[in-house]
Amino acid sequence: MFKPVSSKLNVNEMEEGILKFWKDENIFKKSTEVRKGGQEYVFYEGPPTANGKPGVHHVISRSIKDVILRYRTMQGCHITRRGGWDTHGLPVEIEVEKKLGFKHKHEIESFGIDKFNQLCKESAFSNIKEWERMTERVAYWVDFETAYVTYKDEYIESIWQILKNFFERDLLYQGFKVVPYCPRCGTPLADHEVAQGYHDVEDPSIFIRFSLLDQPDTSLLVWTTTPWTLTANAGIAANPEVDYVKIRRPLPDGGSEKLIFAESLIGKVLPGEEVEILERFKGQEMKGWNYEPLYSFLPLEKPAHRIVMADYVTIEDGTGLVHIALSFGAEDMEVGKAEDLPMLMTVASDGTFIPEVTNWAGIFVKDADPLIIKELTARGKMLKHGKIKHSYPFCWRCDTPLLYYARPTWYIRTSQFKDRLVELNEKINWYPGHIKHGRFGNWLENNIDWALGRNRYWGTPLPVWICDDCGHQECNGNREELSAKTGRDLSELELHRPYVDEVTYACPDCGGTMRRVPELIDVWFDSGAMPYAQWGYPNKNDEAFKNQFPADFISEAIRPAAGSIHCTRSVRCTWIRNASKM
Repeated sequence: MFKPVSSKLNVNEMEEGILKFWKDENIFKKSTEVRKGGQEYVFYEGPPTANGKPGVHHVISRSIKDVILRYRTMQGCHITRRGGWDTHGLPVEIEVEKKLGFKHKHEIESFGIDKFNQLCKESAFSNIKEWERMTERVAYWVDFETAYVTYKDEYIESIWQILKNFFERDLLYQGFKVVPYCPRCGTPLADHEVAQGYHDVEDPSIFIRFSLLDQPDTSLLVWTTTPWTLTANAGIAANPEVDYVKIRRPLPDGGSEKLIFAESLIGKVLPGEEVEILERFKGQEMKGWNYEPLYSFLPLEKPAHRIVMADYVTIEDGTGLVHIALSFGAEDMEVGKAEDLPMLMTVASDGTFIPEVTNWAGIFVKDADPLIIKELTARGKMLKHGKIKHSYPFCWRCDTPLLYYARPTWYIRTSQFKDRLVELNEKINWYPGHIKHGRFGNWLENNIDWALGRNRYWGTPLPVWICDDCGHQECNGNREELSAKTGRDLSELELHRPYVDEVTYACPDCGGTMRRVPELIDVWFDSGAMPYAQWGYPNKNDEAFKNQFPADFISEAIRPAAGSIHCTRSVRCTWIRNASKM
């Protein structure tokens, strides 16, 4: 009646037999079709990047997805398990650059954006077979036949419609801000990308003398971990409520010097030294004091090199005096604008000093730090220097140290909806629970506007056109709008660079030429737009979208430290959220 059971269990053979049965009998498809008409349980497949190889962390996240979805299927729910592929962005570009041997952005433009992007399109699915093999082998049921692809024109047009909606509501804007910037990739990053690339590193820790103009033999003592930013110094910030002192200390040559810094930091700055306190005063009394600049590489368009007040200056470390370089710090930019200080841009877009910085022209700023320290020491401006170990952001894709760098880019006003986002987070069931008010909750509460623009090549083009003459701006939602404005049929236009860059039309205000801005958008926006763009909504598939929005279940994984994305620690960091439809 029964076949004999072998005492020698071959797990691999058994698993492969089950997989073969499922495939031969089309069990996945049948399990979906038999439940049509049942309760719709909405699942979103976050798109993996198909040009990268799958790893252990993908097995973990896909296993968690599959367990929940099979459970819901057994409860009688109908689930559309549509796959998807993330195909844009730096992950793809960097792989193509490596194959071509490119090190810098200008090599891409010399090669030709059209040829480069064609190679990116081909590379986007370079590991598709490995993904399909891994997915089948771990028994993750997903429909690859109807998978959405982020580089398809209908997907891009859906994103364009979303961005047009934002533009018309004044939620998409161009701003000039200090942004985290990768000098190798030549593009700004959003704060959620920055969070993925922190390393503990050693940086310089230097204490610099800035000589006061009206007080002989007296210097302001300033601490910094970024010597390269001193080339753009425009002011020094003090906290108006902090107690400062002027001290006298002996010098090795038998003379003495006078230094000004926060009184509570004497022991930390000059440990073991006997100093004479000459004066005590609040920070606000120093407002407007002028000092001698360390460098004068660039001409000044307005008065600079004076003490200004800033509440963010602390006395936890350093000296209680902070040097301000508007080009290289968000707080510096804010205070500098309020105090009408000049912005001095001494660094080129590739992270090297500009020719005007004659001492270190063409040198990458981080490489120039020891040279700057040596030069300041030789001039007697260095009190002391050493190293400090701290967490510093690196590009999560190419592992280049990021610079905080002033440049124009495009933003989404996400901060306008911060309170609503925090409120809705309370309605989401997170596993593990500490994510809700911890990592994710903290991120929402500290939300800043999304730096959307990317100065790259392979990605969704930002659909904003600006007039060369009068500056009039328009955001276009699809090829139909462009066809109407240009007077020619653009229904077959490929919506990538350089083809979309070539589309121009007459400005409706002044008759000038409307040209598309050069930026692409953050590839994470591609992924985030998936609930809409996978259906081509709102251009098509209204019913499909409404039936599949919002999600009941999403599974994501917190990225481990850079360089260890295959680390099995990610199993402890995987979370699931179950959001009831709202």
